[in-house]
Amino acid sequence: MKTTNTTVTITKEQLAPMPLVEYSSPITVIDTPQAEAEALTRIRRHPVVGFDTETRPSFRKGHPNKVALMQVSTDEESFLFRLNRLGFSQPMKEFVEDADTLKVGLSLKDDFHVMHRNSDFEPRGFIDLQKIVTQWRISDTSLQKIYGILFGRRISKGQRLSNWEASELTPAQQRYAAIDAWACLVIYRHLTQGLFDPEASPYRTEITPQQPSQTPQQ
Repeated sequence: MKTTNTTVTITKEQLAPMPLVEYSSPITVIDTPQAEAEALTRIRRHPVVGFDTETRPSFRKGHPNKVALMQVSTDEESFLFRLNRLGFSQPMKEFVEDADTLKVGLSLKDDFHVMHRNSDFEPRGFIDLQKIVTQWRISDTSLQKIYGILFGRRISKGQRLSNWEASELTPAQQRYAAIDAWACLVIYRHLTQGLFDPEASPYRTEITPQQPSQTPQQ
């Protein structure tokens, strides 16, 4: 009898009809050094936060943009740091290099690659969801799909390619940016608090290992 393993995965068709995620907590846009200092002080009161970045899309090959927005979310609120105005300050560098505050994101290697266009830094205290969800047999790696598997709701990506260097961020942009960082934190807490059972997931799928190919004998 063939042995089977299980994985947890969701299709685009299963994800599409789910209700959209709504975010109703306070959002603070940070665009002055004083506001930045105050926000970082409040953030450091939390041992674990959600993290994400946004960059204005470039449609010209060889002309990449720097990170325009850095999002940090606690359980109660989200902070949107406009790095295109603030620059990558020394307090921000100290924050991303602080190992005492755990910062949960997704596909962090990509974030760091773009962030290094802003400044040199050594990231510490980061947790990448893509690297830990496999412990719960989740094989999907996108934020949308992981969130859908856990909570049955869909994160809208409608603002992803919008102008993150606009003079003012629209309410839709602010909600989108806040949700991405907040969702990372919510996912991390749900998993690490033991609230997800892969065996009970409706998206649990059996995998039959492929048999090794046979080379015809001469």
